[in-house]
Amino acid sequence: MASSPAPAAHTQSRRLDRSRAALLVVDLQEKLLPSIWERARVVRESVRLIQGISFLGLPILVTEQYRHGLGPTVAEVASVLPDFNPVQKLEFSGCTPEILDRLRSRNLTDVVLCGIESHVCVTQTALDLLDTGFRVFPAAEACSSRTAENWRAGLDRMQTAGAVPVSVEMVLFELLGRAGTEEFKRILGLVK
Repeated sequence: MASSPAPAAHTQSRRLDRSRAALLVVDLQEKLLPSIWERARVVRESVRLIQGISFLGLPILVTEQYRHGLGPTVAEVASVLPDFNPVQKLEFSGCTPEILDRLRSRNLTDVVLCGIESHVCVTQTALDLLDTGFRVFPAAEACSSRTAENWRAGLDRMQTAGAVPVSVEMVLFELLGRAGTEEFKRILGLVK
């Protein structure tokens, strides 16, 4: 039996398509965070990314890896997530059937990633999304690992596989598209 077709990739543009974009927050959990390299940065930038994506009215999906052992999503992140309803998983990849269903039901093709750990759960999520036909954009400063080397190795692996590493500001301004709007003023408040 053939699997359902992958979402159609937009070959006409290399830009994020606002009408088809979502954010996936991968495993930003309490018991993982203390051992993460530059943990304050990853939380701060993830919060900024979530707030900006929320201002733009785009979907935000969240995963939690083995919540019983690793705890819930960190409070700073959970508190800014609209309609917080994390998908529970035991697999390292956040590309679960439930996440795929949520993306496909909205005809989304562009997935921005943030979370931990870059070289494990974020990378495996990116690889599975790419294999399923999605375009993947890991927000570099909103991802991390226990070491800088593993963070970099994860980003390099994702990029080699076809993901496009981006910064939080790149994502927000690319999705925004223009200045002079109320959305622009709200996004500008996040980046200043």
